Amino acid sequence: MKGFIIGTAVTAIAFYVLTRFLPQFVSYDGELVGLLVLAVIFGVVNGVIGPIAKMLTLPISVMTIGLVGFLINAALLLVTALVADSAGFNLTVGDFPPDLTADTLVAAVIGSVVLSVVGTAVRLVVPD
Repeated sequence: MKGFIIGTAVTAIAFYVLTRFLPQFVSYDGELVGLLVLAVIFGVVNGVIGPIAKMLTLPISVMTIGLVGFLINAALLLVTALVADSAGFNLTVGDFPPDLTADTLVAAVIGSVVLSVVGTAVRLVVPD
């Protein structure tokens, strides 16, 4: 339970940093409680869909030395934005939802990379 709480807090911090410093890619105008809800949604999406997607793309991942992982994480971020929007939390990745364009895909990749880097940096400081 402690790991879940710390992981959710770390993800919320990563979302905060992402939405404050790169609002042109990922934006959210809600409160702190909303960031915690977004972190839980992202954790559930990542925990349920992530392993299935990573297993299905394993051959491509081996061939690209893991670079397809960025695309998987970007897709999971888009799914998180879709679920959050339907739950009443206005998380937008690029123009998504509702528009899925090439700029949105670039924003999703940049957002997923920043979430990973910030999450890793915070986990180095805060032990699990």
